[in-house]
Amino acid sequence: MLLRRLFYRWQFIAVIALPVWLLVGWAVFGSGGWGTLGLALVVPVAFIALGIIALLVNARPTVRAERATSWLDVAVLGAWHLAIIGTGFYGPGGAWFAVFAVILAIAGFWVSLWQLISDGAKRMRASIDEFERLAQPQGRQGGAAGTGTDDQPHASGRGDDDGDVIIVHEVRD
Repeated sequence: MLLRRLFYRWQFIAVIALPVWLLVGWAVFGSGGWGTLGLALVVPVAFIALGIIALLVNARPTVRAERATSWLDVAVLGAWHLAIIGTGFYGPGGAWFAVFAVILAIAGFWVSLWQLISDGAKRMRASIDEFERLAQPQGRQGGAAGTGTDDQPHASGRGDDDGDVIIVHEVRD
């Protein structure tokens, strides 16, 4: 849980730290003018991608409640962050790290979106189940076979119709 909580905090720091690392790494390890033009495009894209994915992760109710990411987030997004750090060294393998960073960014986006949707669906299903439980008439809550509750629909087609009709007519002068 400690690692998941640390990663929860790190993802917001990474939105700033990793694009800055790309700039610092280029100043220390990089060379060439055309690479500077590419860097001018990559740094804002990295900033935006890191921010969007951090917001998708933080949008999940379970993440906000626990203040911790899931293990899947730690694995996929952690690998993505490491690939960005590896890219910032601009060594002979820097291009491979960049390719891995792009692939892992796409994977991180879809994994975060999938987890957000599935977490929302679970919470919605629990809310609907609770609403349906509370909407049951008192006599039918917890009614099991053999308890005398009638689960067959009546002539009106509604299962909760017990045949009684109450009409209230109020007259005011």
